[in-house]
Amino acid sequence: MEAQTLLFLLSLLLYNFFIPVQSAAVRKRAPSGVPQYALDYAPLVYLHSDDEYRPSNIRSMLRNTQPRVNFKPIPGIPQPVTLDNLDQLNDFGGDSVYLTSVNDVAADSQQAWLKGVTPDATGLTNGAISATIIVNEKDATTTDVFYFYFYNFNSGPPVWGIKFGDHVGDWEHIMVRFQNGIPSALWYSQHADGQAFTYEAVEKLGKRPVGYSAKGSHANYAMGGLHDHTIPNFNLPGAFFLVDDTNKGILWDPTLSAYYYKFDVGTSSFTSYNPASPVNWLYFKGKWGDQQYPKEHEGQYILFGQARYGNGPTGPLGKELQRKDICPSNVKPCWVRPFLTAKLEKE
Repeated sequence: MEAQTLLFLLSLLLYNFFIPVQSAAVRKRAPSGVPQYALDYAPLVYLHSDDEYRPSNIRSMLRNTQPRVNFKPIPGIPQPVTLDNLDQLNDFGGDSVYLTSVNDVAADSQQAWLKGVTPDATGLTNGAISATIIVNEKDATTTDVFYFYFYNFNSGPPVWGIKFGDHVGDWEHIMVRFQNGIPSALWYSQHADGQAFTYEAVEKLGKRPVGYSAKGSHANYAMGGLHDHTIPNFNLPGAFFLVDDTNKGILWDPTLSAYYYKFDVGTSSFTSYNPASPVNWLYFKGKWGDQQYPKEHEGQYILFGQARYGNGPTGPLGKELQRKDICPSNVKPCWVRPFLTAKLEKE
């Protein structure tokens, strides 16, 4: 039996064994007020078996970075920077603020803090709150629930053997749209784009949808295997140019260690379901990572307009929490696929 097949069977066995425990754990860990359907249908994520950069404690980013604008430290900012005062950095440069790694990642991308935490057998990232769940009750019948996943480092996949797209910080998400508490469609974020599917179309464990996190880049896919995303919002058959690799590696349950919030569209404000959880960090407009290194920076290169080391991403606030379609507004047309594309590559 192939090792990967054995790993999948073991994951499935563990999932079926622990599902009552997991359900109880979610109810115990999730604060009161969180809609039960947001937990019952929360996506599970397969991390790539060979990905060295795992889900990360959101607070750990702040302990290992220094806010900068134009590569220069910002004088007069709150000390220390925490999730409770992160929003105050908006007064020192707004979206020009970058949470910049104290130690240059071009010189050392093997820093321990970048590696994150490997989930245990129950899918828990022990000691690390590595996910954020945001509930947007759009109207009396429609609710969008965003499941955000945080990683301290994004390792871009090589293009014809050349690395592009590495950066500190990585926010990815799957969004589930509910109609009267019933899931209707899902959005899987993939780099600056993504794909949408009906709930019926996607793979599930029990009734929970499954996502596949790509090796290094952590783009979310609805199925395992290789994904050529040279054309945005469309996976080409086979592997040609821009390729993400996914497989049934380690099963992660982000709900077991997450912050839970409600988003109010009218006031563009967040309320925590747990009064003890920090809220202010969600209003930070800057970037979760380094500013793109200039071309003369050691280890940096820019080819075909693409940099080896790019900018860090925006946080959840920058992911269009209020959207008309299941897709963000930059995705046209918004095709909600009623089926999964046939697998043309082995996982």
